[in-house]
Amino acid sequence: MTETSVGFADVSYAWGPREQDRLLRGVSLRLDAGTTTALLGRSGSGKTTLMRMVNGMVMPTGGTVSVGERATSTWDLLDLRRSIGYVIQESGLFPHWTVARNVGLALELAGRPSADRVREVMQLAGLDEGLADRYSWQLSGGQRQRVGLARALASDPGVMLMDEPFGALDPMTRAEMQAMLKDLLGRVRKTVLLVTHDLDEALYLADRVVFLDHGAVVADLSVSAVLGSPNEYVKGYVAAVHRG
Repeated sequence: MTETSVGFADVSYAWGPREQDRLLRGVSLRLDAGTTTALLGRSGSGKTTLMRMVNGMVMPTGGTVSVGERATSTWDLLDLRRSIGYVIQESGLFPHWTVARNVGLALELAGRPSADRVREVMQLAGLDEGLADRYSWQLSGGQRQRVGLARALASDPGVMLMDEPFGALDPMTRAEMQAMLKDLLGRVRKTVLLVTHDLDEALYLADRVVFLDHGAVVADLSVSAVLGSPNEYVKGYVAAVHRG
C-alpha cells in the first residue's frame, strides 16, 4: 500500500442553520503518512465526526477533507472505504461467521479472498492460528478486538481509523492491547487517526495529540509537549486525568 496522508482544510460541519447546529468549526490539520495522531476532547467536541469524514461516513458542509492528496468528495465512496481500515470499540464482528471469515471480510468483498493474508494479519494482531475456526462469542473481549484489528489490516490500507478501540476492555487487557498495537504500528507503516478519551493511551501510542473543544482545534502538540503545555485547555485536561 502506498503511504497515504490525510488532510483537513478549513473543515466545518453543521446539521442546521443555527449557530448551535455547528459541530465542527474551521478545522485545519495535516496527518503525514505513517504517523499516528490522537484526537482528544470532551464528549460532543466533534472527534468522531471529524474521524468519520476521512472515510466519507460524514461529508463536510464546509472545507475539504483529502486522503492521499485527493478530496474525499471526488472519490468513489466504496473505493475510499476499502482503502481505509476502521476499528471500533465493540469490534463489530459477525457472530455467525468464523474468526477467519470475519478477518477476511474486506478481501472477500473485493473479490480477492486469501487464506494466506488472513493468517498473516492474525499473526500480526497476536491471534493464535487455532482461533481461526471459532466464533466471536467464543472469544474474550481482548481477542475480539484483535480480530477487529486484523480485519482492518487485511486489505493493507494506507490509513487506519480507530474509534475508542480499547474503551470497553478492563485495564490489564487494555494495557496489553496498547502494547501490542504500539509494536504493530512500529512494523507496519500506517497513517493512524485515533479517537480516545484516555490521555495516557494517546501519549503512549501517538506521535501527536490534537485537542478539540466545541468543534475547534484548541491545541496541536507533539506528545512530548503535552504534559508541560501552558495551554489552558490542555492543562485542565491533564489535571482532570492526573489528579493528586
